[in-house]
Amino acid sequence: MRGIKARLSRYLLGGLLVLLFLGHGAQVWRIPLLEVLDAYFYDVRVRLSAPGGGDDRVAIIDLDERSLAAEGRWPWSRDKVAELVRRLVDDHGVAVLGFDVVFAEPDESSGIRVLEALAQGRLRDNRTYQESLRGLRSQLDFDGRLAQTLKGRPVVLGFYFSAQEGMPTTGALPPPVLPPGSFAGIATAFTRWQSYGANLPALQAAAAGGGHFNPLVDFDGVSRRVPLLVEYQGAYYEALALAVLRAYFGEITLRPGIPDPAAGMEWLDLVSAAGTYRIPVDERAAVLIPYRGPARSFTYISATDILKGRVPVGQLRGRIALLGTSAPGLMDLRVTPVGSAYPGVEIHANLIAGILDRNIRERPPYILGVEVALLLLSGGLLAFLLPRLSPWPASFLAMGMLLAVIGINFSLWHGAGLVLPLAATVSMILLLYGMDMAWGYFVEARSKRQFTELFGQYVPPELVDEMARNPEAYSMEGRNETLTVLFSDVRNFTHLSEGMNPRELVALMNEYLGAMTQIIRRYRGTLDKYIGDAIMAFWGAPVANPDHARHAVLAALEMQTALRLLDEPFKARGWPPLTIGVGINTGVMTVGDMGSPVRKAYTVMGDAVNLASRLEGLTKVYGVGIIVGEATRAELPDMAFRELDRVRVKGKDRGVSIYEPLGSRASLGPEALSDLESWQQVLTRYHQQAWDQAEAQLLSLENTAPAYAALCRLYRDRIAHLRQDPPGPEWDGVTTYQAK
Repeated sequence: MRGIKARLSRYLLGGLLVLLFLGHGAQVWRIPLLEVLDAYFYDVRVRLSAPGGGDDRVAIIDLDERSLAAEGRWPWSRDKVAELVRRLVDDHGVAVLGFDVVFAEPDESSGIRVLEALAQGRLRDNRTYQESLRGLRSQLDFDGRLAQTLKGRPVVLGFYFSAQEGMPTTGALPPPVLPPGSFAGIATAFTRWQSYGANLPALQAAAAGGGHFNPLVDFDGVSRRVPLLVEYQGAYYEALALAVLRAYFGEITLRPGIPDPAAGMEWLDLVSAAGTYRIPVDERAAVLIPYRGPARSFTYISATDILKGRVPVGQLRGRIALLGTSAPGLMDLRVTPVGSAYPGVEIHANLIAGILDRNIRERPPYILGVEVALLLLSGGLLAFLLPRLSPWPASFLAMGMLLAVIGINFSLWHGAGLVLPLAATVSMILLLYGMDMAWGYFVEARSKRQFTELFGQYVPPELVDEMARNPEAYSMEGRNETLTVLFSDVRNFTHLSEGMNPRELVALMNEYLGAMTQIIRRYRGTLDKYIGDAIMAFWGAPVANPDHARHAVLAALEMQTALRLLDEPFKARGWPPLTIGVGINTGVMTVGDMGSPVRKAYTVMGDAVNLASRLEGLTKVYGVGIIVGEATRAELPDMAFRELDRVRVKGKDRGVSIYEPLGSRASLGPEALSDLESWQQVLTRYHQQAWDQAEAQLLSLENTAPAYAALCRLYRDRIAHLRQDPPGPEWDGVTTYQAK
């Protein structure tokens, strides 16, 4: 019941989290952090999908530092600008020249204003002066010369709008591209401006058109959009890029796309003889800038090189040229998704190239519904499934859902040119997963604490994790189980300890017991207790382990190997090398919480346990490191064992066979297998009381197999004794030991 309540709580929390993100996606409320993340994800996608490379149709005439150094600081005199226009249009044959600068103030650099003042003043009656001035006036009127140069040439001037109230307006706006009332009853929220800074009336009247160069700066200071149409005093004015394209195509019709007046304008069609160019716009009639790459992705030509004739004629023929600046001192550097010091003129170049390529991404009104549907689907599935899954499946599900959402998003971005918000869905998936993992962690930690309180004083901590996953399956109550138990003991420990001071002895035992305990735990053994220098451990409880016999034997073999690795560090510290004997037995034993009200222990007891203890003691007799009982051997048919004897230990009436494990059969070489077979023949002759044949084989094996030398001597001594005191025909070959 407690688990059901916990799951219901997780369902409720997950549902509330999904509702929170659904509200953001449906724009019922906005979460500022998600807007920041969405802007970041948008910028990442722009950078990842930027095609890079230049565009042969658009070039930038750069008022760069080199031009300013060569021609003087900006603004240049208008006669120099007129010369630049003439060279670009007449000599180089650009198709359209767009200005990303504004000529708002009259040019008085020629001195014409001073001469006019003199003509109106003290030289008013000087006929020679007046006639000379009339002859010079047209040459010194640089604004007039520029206006005359603009006439009949495909030049589009730029201007800017300002949102600050009370700012003065300067210059003259070009005619609006659409008159007042063009969007009556349409829901599009056009950007409205309060004032403007435009070109001198004579210049604007002479130009082929004009367009504003204001991008929309988002909340984070990044320029991602340009309003194609803006509203000023009821009329609608076009962006510089749009004005340049209209001059580029010549005869062109501007047709707003309004499928639903309540939804506003969704696109703007440029209809020309070359075809229809559809430009998707958002609710503010703004277009997303299709950045090709970092700054200088387009061709940049220094303006001074045009004036000095250093650019080959023909290089710019038929291209759209935009005059702007990359010089930091002229303050037209902007923050964009592809760079933090991006020339403003290149924004217009990107927009022109994107419109010509029909490569403008869009965020139509129905995208809101797509995002809500995706939030509902992914959030609903995760909120329902995550509480029902364990950590790994839950992780795979959340990761799969996250990859699917990102894949859908990028597919729409690349395949359909749609900008689907990503932050809300990604954040919701991560938060649902994080909440589920946190909930599971704290609940699991609570279960572990409960198990530690119950089992911690008996069971090794490494098994608590596994037990906590299914606490109902474990109990401290006594029960009979088939388990495997291990006893180990240090040989001659009393003698070794007598030669060491207490501090050294404690340090040695800590090193030894620590190394042996790690091995037992690695093989999932339950460490029962330390008895001085002895270790008792068992396998198969409290966590079931069908390979309990195998793990116990493998642990014993590794204990012997690890002991030899301690020899060098022990020797370096002046400690004696250790030798241990290990006894292992498998059988039915009682396992559970045993003891008194004062102290209890989770342990095992029974005849099978006692036999393992006796087998450990016999390792000294047979000169081997490990002895296992016949039940343990029977559990491991793929391992090689050397039969040592049949014994009857204290407290047992029946004899049992005892064995030394040698490792897996596959790991033994032909010589070892041959020696093992020879040894088995010795035992056969021994049990047949064929003393002479057995002794001959023992002598041969002792000489050829050093590993069998101690056993061979033991059995030769037995044979000598049995010759003197024959056992008789009823002898069962069992050796009886009365000592524990």
